[in-house]
Amino acid sequence: MTMNDVLKVINKYNPEEIDRVKKAYELARESHKHQKRESGEPYIIHPINVCMNLAQLYADGDSLCAGLLHDVVEDTDCTLEMIEEQFGPSVAHLVDGVTKISNLHYSSKDEATNANIRRLINSLNDDVRIIIIKLCDRLHNIRTLEYKAPEKRVRNAYETLNIFAPLAYFIGMFRMKCELEDKCLYYIDQEAYENIRKIKQDVMADYDKCLKMTTKAVKKILSEHNIEFEFRPKILNVYHIYQKLNKGYKIADIHDMVNYKIIVNTEQECYLTLGLLHKLYTPMNNKFKDYIASPKTNRYKSLHTTVFGPDNHIIQFQIKTKLMDDLNTYGLTAYWRQLREDGREKMQTELINHYPFFNALRELNQAVENDTDFVDKVKQEIFTKNIYVYTLSGEIVELPYGSTVIDFAYKLHTEVGNHLKKAFINGKEVKLTRVLNNKDRIMILQSENAKPRESWLNHVATLNAKRKIRDYFKNK
Repeated sequence: MTMNDVLKVINKYNPEEIDRVKKAYELARESHKHQKRESGEPYIIHPINVCMNLAQLYADGDSLCAGLLHDVVEDTDCTLEMIEEQFGPSVAHLVDGVTKISNLHYSSKDEATNANIRRLINSLNDDVRIIIIKLCDRLHNIRTLEYKAPEKRVRNAYETLNIFAPLAYFIGMFRMKCELEDKCLYYIDQEAYENIRKIKQDVMADYDKCLKMTTKAVKKILSEHNIEFEFRPKILNVYHIYQKLNKGYKIADIHDMVNYKIIVNTEQECYLTLGLLHKLYTPMNNKFKDYIASPKTNRYKSLHTTVFGPDNHIIQFQIKTKLMDDLNTYGLTAYWRQLREDGREKMQTELINHYPFFNALRELNQAVENDTDFVDKVKQEIFTKNIYVYTLSGEIVELPYGSTVIDFAYKLHTEVGNHLKKAFINGKEVKLTRVLNNKDRIMILQSENAKPRESWLNHVATLNAKRKIRDYFKNK
């Protein structure tokens, strides 16, 4: 890949920034001119690829320039002051955000790594573009991981699986998340990766006749009802299948293994399409999910229905609009596609107001002083597989596995936890220490006379609840 390839992509959606991006490239090329990558290639190949990853997301001009310059302060004599002078404070700020703190400030490499991860995560408070640039950086590094020593490959792969793939998921960048996961699995367990890749090929071959019959039938019925649509089959990524198999699933039990994405023009047409599909094929009643009415916590929206398809096969349909599909695929970066240079402000506003993980990270940052403890808590409470429960009004609340009614109450508000008296789950009264299950619907009763008990500390899973219970007794 050359810089000309990148400029061609940028020219299609943001030609006004071409000259500034060229200028950033020249500074990066000059700064890195004596450096090589572990592959033996000139170092400039890496910033070019990072910039291409950003350009494919329709990144704004500041982000494109920062992508090219993201390593110059860390690895060369170029300074932030020089970048600010030539490209302005915004580009300098982005470069500073992705520049690692020197290991010299810490007693061990692990301490430095955790401090840098914390600094990166906290950049969400200020500018989500820093995370996006870092994800594009990590994506190219994972794509070229083969050139590193074996122990570094595995370490980088685990770090990516534990930190960067979840970050991509939580800001909605599903396509990037899947690629990061699959490439990491290849280096962590190549045998499993190859076996599952072969399984995917066999499954798609087995579904060939079914998919042809389904395509014909769905096209016919949607066309008869004048619904314009895009229509494409897909299969789960390798890592997702790997996780399911590790939980004891058999391939035949993974009902969303093969799914059809149907993209229509309006939300109303999503529901009309759903009804038409159920006319064609018998739905599995416990496999319908309305993520339009109740989006996932990363703002994923779609209708999911699993049906008994033709040729004795099970198929999942995912029905969504073009806007939903963009947000589901590219996450917050979809606003670059819609709003170009104004996308940054919309991205930041949406993150703060509509993404629950953002507030959870901010609470953890306030509660935990040590960097290593902070990173561990992020992995345990936010970046692990969580449960999703509901308030009586249908609001979704995300909690880590093992959370109890008490965790739920404190997640809602400190005063709700401090005055928690009774709880009902799915209409039945339960103990306050009851561990919650996915999709539980919870009603909380409060009383001015009710108060926390110290024993609750043994029955909560979240740091947030523990901190608020301790604060209550400290301030009593």
